Amino acid sequence: MPRPRPHRLFTKPTRRGVLYGALVLLVLLFVPLIVASSRWLHGSRIDLTTDKLYTLTPGTLHIVDTLQRPLRLTLYFSEHATRDLPQLRSYEQRVREMLQEMVARSHGRIRLQIVDPVPYSDDEASAEGSGLTAANGGSNGERVFFGLAGSVMSGSADSSEGGDERVADKTLAIAFFDPAREAFLEYDIARLLYELNQVSKPVVGVISSLPVDGNPVLGEQRWAVLQQLGQLFDVKMLDPTTLRTVDGNIRVLLLIHPKRLPPDAQYAIDQYVLRGGHLAVFVDPDAELDTSPYAPDSITFPDHASDLPRLFKAWGVAYDPHKIVLDRARALQIELGGTSLNHPAMLDLGAQELNRNDAVTASLQRINVSTAGYFDLAADAHARLIPLLQSSAEAEVVPTQRVLDASTDPSSLLQGYKPDNAHYVLAARLRGTFDSAFPERAATPGHRARSAPDAEVILVADTDLLSDRLWVEPQTILGQTMMRVFANNGDFATNLVDNLSGSSALLSIRGRSTSQRPFTRVQALRNVADQKFLQKEHELEQELADTRRRLDELQPAKGSHGSAATAEQRREIEQFRQRQLAINKELRDVQHQLNAEIDSLGLRIKFINIVLVPALVVLIGLLYGWRRTRYSRRRR
Repeated sequence: MPRPRPHRLFTKPTRRGVLYGALVLLVLLFVPLIVASSRWLHGSRIDLTTDKLYTLTPGTLHIVDTLQRPLRLTLYFSEHATRDLPQLRSYEQRVREMLQEMVARSHGRIRLQIVDPVPYSDDEASAEGSGLTAANGGSNGERVFFGLAGSVMSGSADSSEGGDERVADKTLAIAFFDPAREAFLEYDIARLLYELNQVSKPVVGVISSLPVDGNPVLGEQRWAVLQQLGQLFDVKMLDPTTLRTVDGNIRVLLLIHPKRLPPDAQYAIDQYVLRGGHLAVFVDPDAELDTSPYAPDSITFPDHASDLPRLFKAWGVAYDPHKIVLDRARALQIELGGTSLNHPAMLDLGAQELNRNDAVTASLQRINVSTAGYFDLAADAHARLIPLLQSSAEAEVVPTQRVLDASTDPSSLLQGYKPDNAHYVLAARLRGTFDSAFPERAATPGHRARSAPDAEVILVADTDLLSDRLWVEPQTILGQTMMRVFANNGDFATNLVDNLSGSSALLSIRGRSTSQRPFTRVQALRNVADQKFLQKEHELEQELADTRRRLDELQPAKGSHGSAATAEQRREIEQFRQRQLAINKELRDVQHQLNAEIDSLGLRIKFINIVLVPALVVLIGLLYGWRRTRYSRRRR
């Protein structure tokens, strides 16, 4: 008689029951997690790009977090006009994502609107009224708007109706987002936010021994560069003879051609820099607009040089006020005595001589300087010298007196010219920790002996670049006098002051990597093909030269043996044509080989992404399922 099985209080759960239970548990766990993350973590992002393109720098975060006024940003982008411009459309996405990142960080203090200003619409008029510049070259000849307008909102919004009745009381704009400035995209937008958040114009102090402010008594106007600065800043002239301290409200101090500054004024400048003030120094071995007749210790030639020997020594700067940089490769063409000539002491600096990685000079194309000096670091310097403007490698340094002696015949400066094969620094950022140049005044109340780390001073070894004659000239149009700009000297000064006038957070924002990620393997293939093309082109040019030389040799024989010479010429020409066809075929073969290698690389990448990777995933899944099935069978 079979024995009855004992009654089990708990039955063993089936596999299906375990699966259903796990699914219910996942639902109960993930649904609250998703709801919570959508409510409290909606602004959180993870930047997985190599160069952290979408991660805002600490300087930008500080500017956004300290906004005190509500801002409205309007991104104008011509969607229809750019349908055939993929590069610009890709860059627009980059700009929009950067703006959205800042909006997410602002916690409602920044509102972003994206507008497509179609032709002849109110949006197009609004874009132009906000200061945006349209570019030509869009689809069907349409104008392309791609800029940002920012405004400070005042008043209150009617939240009950969802409208916005705030009125803009300050508007600034980025006229056009140039893809060439992508490395400074974050800086440009952060600067716009910073300037919108300012209540009043930043104060710029100027100390100069040159007549930069003009002379109303003599009918002399303020220099154009100061007029341009006056549109953006509150420019104040300071008297060095009575200067004892530099006010803290002066955002930037411009020191232009300092000559025989009193010790108290030098000490005031020294302490201003050590307190974190922003200083730009313009010195010159020969300031051509200096009207002082003679130096106190010299009666041979006028003293038109300027220097800051005590401060430069404390900062670790090497500068010789009696040396001028010549550069025959960048000599500026001038008119002298009705004759056009190139002046090796007056330089036309192009894009290659400008630092393309600095916000001050990145977008500039041409700067003219005259009788400029140069800077270097002293042997005991603890700072860094970051060039902004520099000469070409064809430059040579000569004494100031030699340039003065050649004033009536500048071409004589090229006699015995010997390039130094060095790029001389004409303007630079000096960055580091500075010691006071006046340690003997340590007992003075409030004295600072050392600056904070990464203090900064901008040095320029020329004052003539600020003068009107090197970058603007007046011209009369319809009875009105206008200034025609032919160089970027004024933009250089404005960018310099604009960059220094920002907060330390704004100054800390450097150039970023671009979002364009080239295919390095494809580029390498193209480089190899280019080398092959260059070699073939060189062979073709050599054969052309040889054939023409051969034909020239046959020409004299044409008088006595005309028919034979003509036949020989025809044979030469026919042989050359055949060879030319053969070389052209080889060039096509190289191009076809290049295209075949690129196509093969593309097919391999597609095969890996479309076939190989999914096949590996499926194989791993099948292997895992087979092992689970085999393990289950063993347990049974």
